[in-house]
Amino acid sequence: MAKTEFTAVVPVAGTGTRLRPHTHTYPKVLLTVGDKPIIGHILDDLSGAGIRKVCLVVGYLGEKIREYVAKNYKGLEVSYVEQAEQKGLGHAIWLTRRAATGPVVVMLGDTVLDADLSKFLNSKEDCIAVKEVADPRRFGVVETKGGYISAMVEKPEHPKTNLAIVGIYSFRNSALLYNSLERLVKSGRTTKGEIQFTDALALLVKGGHKLKPVPIEGWYDCGKPETLLETNRHILDKKKFSPKAKNSLIIPPVYISPTARVENSIVGPYASIGDGARIDSAIISDSIVNENAQIRNINLGGSLVGPSATVIGRKDQLNVGENSEIRFDKTACEP
Repeated sequence: MAKTEFTAVVPVAGTGTRLRPHTHTYPKVLLTVGDKPIIGHILDDLSGAGIRKVCLVVGYLGEKIREYVAKNYKGLEVSYVEQAEQKGLGHAIWLTRRAATGPVVVMLGDTVLDADLSKFLNSKEDCIAVKEVADPRRFGVVETKGGYISAMVEKPEHPKTNLAIVGIYSFRNSALLYNSLERLVKSGRTTKGEIQFTDALALLVKGGHKLKPVPIEGWYDCGKPETLLETNRHILDKKKFSPKAKNSLIIPPVYISPTARVENSIVGPYASIGDGARIDSAIISDSIVNENAQIRNINLGGSLVGPSATVIGRKDQLNVGENSEIRFDKTACEP
């Protein structure tokens, strides 16, 4: 549990372009992964670590995020700051400078983390989560010396290390952080067209401020369909749900919401079925079915079905003789 009262800053204003068409009408952080939306996992982690004050940076479809949080997290003291224009992560966090004071922990809204938050909240030093990655060019990258961060670069073409910044930052004196962000914003400096959080942290390091890198292992991206499904598999493996369904075969690990109705189907492995979903006569594996979706008469694998979507296949009756071959895929007409 956190010994010092931190305020958590969580930027969730992104439009989620890599998850379209789902994010045309739904904010990315409300898409289901495992047993709940992405933002639900983040808020659960923060609440479990003893944090009660949360500041969410909202923008695109922000009202839906407000509705979900108000309904499901009444025990948290949640404030909101709007990022009307997408100008980068640094800009999003800078906007919270009047809403968050004192100790601050920043958690990014597009990842699910399996980390011990007490290492960040109880440390006497300011900390940043890092992880070795195969392609550090996609991330903010740190260099270290003597146990502290000596340099930071956002998405370098030629990274000197493979230590990527992965989404948790803790600052015991947030005034230092916001002063650095203020300098960056007033300078007009951008990287790849955006005000980067990494650039503001690099200014702190250059000014002699000590930032401690904290390695973590559990870091799961939710930014693309394939990584969202990968994260879903991790959560299902970890939580080990025991769902039931009428006249159906469940192949674990699987999550089925208590308010979903699943009949005459084969579900799993690695399938998540959201609130109010209706599944009938289907085979679903390695897929996420979001709330109130309806699926019938189809075999789905490696799929994302958006909220309130309807997917209906077909039923066929066959009488197939010896040495016959029936195909319903795109190669059916090939010789």
